[in-house]
This record gives sequence, structure tokens and C-alpha cells, in this order.
Amino acid sequence: MTYTSDKSELAGLITQNGAPWANIDADSAARMRAQNRFRTGLDIAKYTAGVMREDMAAYDADPAKYTQSLGCWHGFIAQQKMISIKKHFGTTKGSYLYLSGWMVAALRSEFGPLPDQSMHEKTTVPELVKELYTFLKQADARELGGMFRELDAARDAGDELTAKRIEKEIENHETHVVPIVADIDAGFGNAEATYLLAKQMIEAGACCLQIENQVSDEKQCGHQDGKVTVPHEDFLAKVRALRYAFLELGVDDGVIVTRTDSLGAGLTKQIAVSKEEGDLGDQYNSYLDVEEVSLDAVGPNDVIMKRDGKLVRPKRLPSNLFQFREGTGADRCVMDCIASLDAGADLLWIETEKPHVEQIASMVDRIKEVHPNAKLVYNNSPSFNWTLNFRQQVFDAWTEEGRDLADYDRAKLMDESYDTSELSTEADNRIRTFQADAAKRAGVFHHLITLPTYHTAALSTDNLAKEYFGDAGMLGYVEGVQRKEIRQGIACVKHQNMAGSDMGDDHKEYFAGDAALKASGEDNTMNQFG
Repeated sequence: MTYTSDKSELAGLITQNGAPWANIDADSAARMRAQNRFRTGLDIAKYTAGVMREDMAAYDADPAKYTQSLGCWHGFIAQQKMISIKKHFGTTKGSYLYLSGWMVAALRSEFGPLPDQSMHEKTTVPELVKELYTFLKQADARELGGMFRELDAARDAGDELTAKRIEKEIENHETHVVPIVADIDAGFGNAEATYLLAKQMIEAGACCLQIENQVSDEKQCGHQDGKVTVPHEDFLAKVRALRYAFLELGVDDGVIVTRTDSLGAGLTKQIAVSKEEGDLGDQYNSYLDVEEVSLDAVGPNDVIMKRDGKLVRPKRLPSNLFQFREGTGADRCVMDCIASLDAGADLLWIETEKPHVEQIASMVDRIKEVHPNAKLVYNNSPSFNWTLNFRQQVFDAWTEEGRDLADYDRAKLMDESYDTSELSTEADNRIRTFQADAAKRAGVFHHLITLPTYHTAALSTDNLAKEYFGDAGMLGYVEGVQRKEIRQGIACVKHQNMAGSDMGDDHKEYFAGDAALKASGEDNTMNQFG
């Protein structure tokens, strides 16, 4: 249905209901329908899943068509992000939202700030999904409201050409509602708990769920130490739980992202069950750090395994965890990814300790030998020191080329004195092209930054506090914020409008006609901003 067809249908419905509906205006009701295109979270999940599947197919045909997102911890942040993208690039295509479990823990928990260890209330996650989409829907309603007011002005002026152009723009309006990659951590419990939480997230609008292979009760941030993985069958039961949740709710093309933390996780809580040699359980156990023992040396509570005809004892830590052999992380990542794709995952996430295209590609190449269309979601993490990492990468590359690096100290490349150097310029260029390079070489379909708006909020607040509470006083706000908003066309400089005052006035007029008491009169100070 479109605005025009809705108006025709509603006119018939109003006529059908006779005198009691005589004061209901079909055009006003059609406008309200247009401004509320998505009536439920499931409507959003079904629509955005289709968008994401189309984008995945486009990437398969051309890796230059990768997608991107920024992590958002509040609906307003998500809204302003999508408004800005649409303003600067004319479309929201290829731009998603990311919901970070880290930011939920740090910013949205009723316990206060928490580390990323699945200690926050799990219902906060679907609540944030709902909040993000509430704000994106409001962005649609606000933008369309402005277009309807322009349409009325054109009609009042008798400018039918402009009116027709605006009507066409309304009919073809591009929504701010985009796919979200939503972090379900390690599922917050067993497979049943994962399924129940997944349903809430999908019902709130999430078309894509990202789950990791750590233990849910010992979960750590991917960039912290002490990560503990689970055997594949435990993890894949949760992957299947996600698929069942999508299918139950009718989101048949919902997207599942499986994340492996094996590159940095050296521990496991349990030894996998193996039914036959070479199965997933046996492969998982083959990476355990073991020591050969004789039967006489076996203690009463030791765990003993048979490997290559020998008795071996997995090394158990005081924490009762078992450790993997050093240097096996990449092999375990490849095994995890292949097993996930075999079990129905759509996208992969390999959590690395640094942003290095060839490191990622070295694993993806092996995965693609089994699954040629394997695609990654990659975390362009603020936990990486991008400047130092890429300067060191350039330093190492130039060393291999035999270039003279006497002017550089690899251990101190973060120093400000290098900022204008040739090496720094090359490193910055590699950072600039990292997304395109990784998309082409390493199979990265979706690039996200997990915590960017956490950092931008801190940085902008620091700058404002320094100026406003210092000698600049009010000029600190005016020069550093408001004047820039005006010059850059930031919509929320008219904060009353952004919060919905004009839409409220529209509704008052629909409901009360000439008796409406509207806020947008000549004395509204928002008029000072044009």
C-alpha cells in the first residue's frame, strides 16, 4: 500500500461508516499510516532480513559492495546516525546498526556500569532493540511530516508541478529502518534460554543475531584474557535454537552470525563428547594440552585420554579448566567456522587481537576451501590501537623490502613526532582502505565498530566541559556545538522538532481542527533557526 492508495481506501471506509465518521479525514489518516509503515517488530525483522539477504547476494557478486555499521547504545544515537548517513550519502543502503553487548553492560544495566561478562539483565538487549527501532520509525515520521507540510504549501500556492514532485517523493520514501546485527553474547544460559531470548529480540525487530562460542557463565569480552570456549555440540545446539526461533516467528530468512573466540581463548571448561575418531568432539579434544603418563602415575581423580596408542592426561588448571596447546588458535578458528556453516550459520565472526588483513585472510582462505561463499562480519574494534598497529605493519613491510628505517623506532611508533612522517602517511592510507581491502581479500561482508558512540560521547563531553566551565564560558557551547550544528545542517539543532513537536501539532489539527492549540506559532524560539 502507498500513501495515495491508502487515501483512496480510507475514503471508502469513512463513507461506509457514515455520519459517526464524518469528521475523520482520509488524507490525514493516510498520512499517519505512511508515518507508521512498520506496525510491529516482526514487520521490521521480516523486512530487514530481506534487505540483508539482498546485500549478501550483492556482495557475493561484487566484494566492493560490503556493508557497515556503528554500535549504538541509545535510540537517539541510532536515529541521528541514520539521519546523517541519509543526509550525506542520499541513501541508507548498506548501512546497518550494531547492538553491542559491551555497551549494554557498560551503559544500560540497572546494576550500573558492568564489564562485558554477561552480568547485565538479558532482557535489556531486546528492550534496546525495540528502542532503536522506535527512534528510527520516528525519524521516518518526522521526515515524512516535513514532506507533507511542503505538499500542503505547494497546493496552497497552486503549484501543482511541485506538489506532484513531492507526492512522488512521498510514494518512494526511503525508510531509516535498517538491519541490525544484535549481540546475544553466549546465549545467557543453555540452549532453551538462548531460544527464549532470541524470540524476544526477533519480536523487537532484530533480523540478525550474533552468538559466540564462549561459556555463558564465564563469558569475557573478546579483547580480554581468560576466555573459555565450549565444545562444538554445545554451541551448535544454541545456533539451532536461534534458527528455530526465527522459523517459529515467521522470519524464515533471519540471519545467524556465529562468532569464534578461539584465536584468543586458550581454555575450555569441559572435554567434548566424542562418538568416533575424527568427529567434532575428537577434533576439539585433539587440541588439548596433554602430557603422556603411565598407568602407574595416574591419580585417583585424573582425567585420562588415549591418543595415538598412548595414555595422556589433559592439563587441568586450579580453576578446573583445561587448557589448549599454544599456537592452535587459528586452526581451532577454522574448525569452528566450518562447523558453524555446516550447522546452518549464515555469517562468521572471527575475533582477532589486531586488525591485519592477511591474518584474517589466512583463516578465511582455509574456510573457503570447504565453503566457497563464506562471509565474515568483522569487528573494527576500538580495543585495537589502530595507529600503532598499522605503523608497525608498514614498518615490518618496509623492513622486508630492505628500506632504510634508521629514523624509526618500532616500539615508539605511536609517538606524536612520527605523525607527519612518510611511514605515518602510508599507515593512515592503509587504515583508510582497510574495509575495502578486507572485503576484497578476506571475505568481510560487514564491517562494524562495536563501541564508537561510547567514545564519541566521552570525547565531545570532555571538549564541551573544558570550554564551558573554563574561560570560554557560554562561547564554548555556542562555538563548539550550536554554531557547528547550524553550519553543518544538523537536524537536531531544532531540538523541539526532533523530539516531535511538529508531528504533535499535525495530530492536534487532525483531531481538533481549528480548535487545535499548536506549539509552532510565531513565538516558538525554534523559529530562530530558520
